[in-house]
Parts: sequence; structure tokens; C-alpha cells
Amino acid sequence: MKTKDFYYNLPEELIAQVPIENRDNSRLLVLDKESGNIDHKHFKDIIYYLEAGDTLVLNDTRVLPARLFGNRPGKEEAIEFLLLKRTEDDVWESLVKPGKKARIGHQIEFGGGLLKGEIIGYGEGGTRFIKFQYEGIFEEILDQLGEMPLPPYIHEKLEDRERYQTVFSKHPGSAAAPTAGLHFTEELLEEIKAKGVNIAFITLHVGLGTFRPVKVEDIKDHHMHSEYYEVSQEAADIINETKEKNKRVIAVGTTSCRTLETIGDEDGRVRPQSGWTDIFIYPGYEFKVVDALITNFHLPESTLLMLVSAFAGRELILKTYEEAVRERYRFFSFGDSMFIK
Repeated sequence: MKTKDFYYNLPEELIAQVPIENRDNSRLLVLDKESGNIDHKHFKDIIYYLEAGDTLVLNDTRVLPARLFGNRPGKEEAIEFLLLKRTEDDVWESLVKPGKKARIGHQIEFGGGLLKGEIIGYGEGGTRFIKFQYEGIFEEILDQLGEMPLPPYIHEKLEDRERYQTVFSKHPGSAAAPTAGLHFTEELLEEIKAKGVNIAFITLHVGLGTFRPVKVEDIKDHHMHSEYYEVSQEAADIINETKEKNKRVIAVGTTSCRTLETIGDEDGRVRPQSGWTDIFIYPGYEFKVVDALITNFHLPESTLLMLVSAFAGRELILKTYEEAVRERYRFFSFGDSMFIK
């Protein structure tokens, strides 16, 4: 299967640049993957599609203000770092531009020397490993100096950092938000729980894979970057009980979906664990755990579009995306959502 098989035409004006004022007032496209039927709703209507005994699986990762601007001592030209993941104490793998200004041995200063770093190695795809030196608590310094790592297709300034966090975010570590979760409000989650729907929280720290385009012609040649996940005993118990009662496990976002499919056995059961996943889901994949999926609208030719195509069928997904374009849905991170049932 070719990367070009997942192309669709998207007018640039449909790429959402800012979050909608009320999170749960975004639009919701409901797709029945068996019949192909489509309904047009608002996200708060998701409650009518959930049944008592179902389980929503939410990714409670929290986005780090991981975009830093520094310079080499004595030089004024700014160098941009996007911290992707911590590989060991005070060493981070980062995207850097311009990369030629960050070679092994180069010293970098941030915030006038409040934070310092040294380039100590190269990673896959041109990334850099930088070792930081500082006084105090790294996360507090990062919060002071860093900016939210918004995707490159968003050009507007984000006025409120919390709008790029889910209301249930808890564990810092992501370079991007699990955007399907951005539509939930605390009030909507309480209504969902009151209906008898279970909530299971898992953690996957979103990394380089979010930013890496598929550059190969044959999708099977694409390599996913690994991302760290954690699944607790409590979450595993909720998910397994849901399966035993023949109710639905509903993944909120592709990150939750990838985590569940990484840890699930052939019977759809999961066990508590942590580790790294580089699972790549594309058409032909047999889902073991996930029964339904809440997700945003994804970039053409992206691994995320390939995942939802694996879940609902490539032709149906592309047809549905054409309908979303006609109906002027908002696309990508701050855009509208889809429920595939």
C-alpha cells in the first residue's frame, strides 16, 4: 500500500488556528463503520452514543512547554529546540533548527544563561541530544522559558496555554497534545460518569512520531519513533471487566488506541505495564482491544490517517473526509472531532 493512497485535498482555510471558545461545542461527525451512515452533531452529543458499561480510555499525559530558543555564547542568532523525550537525567532528544548551529560540543544558553546545554550526540532523523546544566528544578525553569510546541500548521499565537492541555492532563512528558481529548470538559465527563460509563486513564507521552511525515513510497517501509506509555492496574482492571461484560472499549485518540493495541493480547485483555511502543497501525491490522474510536481529523498521508483507515476502511474514511470538507469541518489539532462506532 502506497503513501499516496492516503491523500485527500484539504483547503487551507479549514485548518483550525485557534481553539473553539467552549471545548465541547466543537462539531462531531459520527460514522457507523458498518453501514457507512454519517450523522452531524456537536461534541457534547457524544453522551447519547455512549452506553452504561462502556469504557472511555483517556490519555492523561500533559504537554511540556518544550519549545526553547537559545543561542551559542557570543552569538546572537537564535536556535530553536523542541524537546521530544528525556533519555536520561538532564539529557533530552530534540528537534533543532537550524541544525548546522548545533553540532557536537557546541554550548547553548537559554534565558541569558538561566539554562545551559551542550550538544552531546546525534539521533535519528537529524535530532540532537542535549545535556542541560542548571540550578533549581528543571520543570520550573522550562515552565519559565519554554513555549507550547504547537504544530507547524498553526500560525496563530495561543493566548492560553491550558487550551493545548486536556482538562484531565496529569503527567508531564509530551511534545504534543492528545488532541481528541481536548473536546472534553469536566462537566461533560461528570455527565458521562453519571450515565454509568467507566473512565480509564492511561499515559502515553506523545513524541517525534507526531511531527514526522511519511517520506517513503511504500508505507510498510516507514519506521515509527518510540513513545513511552504507562498502564496502571486500575486501568487494566476496568478495561478487562468491560471486555468480560461484552461492552465497548472506546479509545479517545490515536494515542490511547496505540497504547491499548500495544498491550492487548489476542483475547483483547490487557495487563498493567510500562514501556516503549513503536506500533504502526495501517490497513490490514486486526484490532484486539479497541471497539470504537473518538479522534480528530488528521493530515493527508499521515500515520494517524492510516490508523483510522485501518479501523474503518480506507475508502470509507476518505469518503467521510470528503464529506467533512464539504460540510466545512475544522481540521487538525484545534479542529472538530469524529466518533467511529
